[in-house]
Amino acid sequence: MKYICFGYYDKSKFDGMPESERNAMFDKCFDYDDHLRASGHWAGGEALQGTETALTLYWKNGKVATTDGPYAETKEQLGGILILEARDMNQAAQLMAQHPAMTYGNIFEIRPAGDMNEIIKASEQRRRKDTAR
Repeated sequence: MKYICFGYYDKSKFDGMPESERNAMFDKCFDYDDHLRASGHWAGGEALQGTETALTLYWKNGKVATTDGPYAETKEQLGGILILEARDMNQAAQLMAQHPAMTYGNIFEIRPAGDMNEIIKASEQRRRKDTAR
């Protein structure tokens, strides 16, 4: 089963780290990512650019409206996502608990990926019926 791991970090703490410490953290994290790949637990992942690059879309008064910035304003910023293959939440938590980013104060939120297959199939059937008319 896939688990989506949201990685949060404190930008002010990150910005205050000496370059050597920052590089050491990245090296440890990428080594661990390689371990996850080699053990078959890595299913994907991406880093995110800073919150100043975010654009939030929402529906207002019958049309799309936008706001510069992230949807949620918090001290910790969402820095990236990692997708794990794990047999259950316990194994996903054990794998992420070993991630070196944890020792630098980063936080991971883990959620099981939703299975949309049945919903997609039902939607495809409804749409086929609509176009057949």
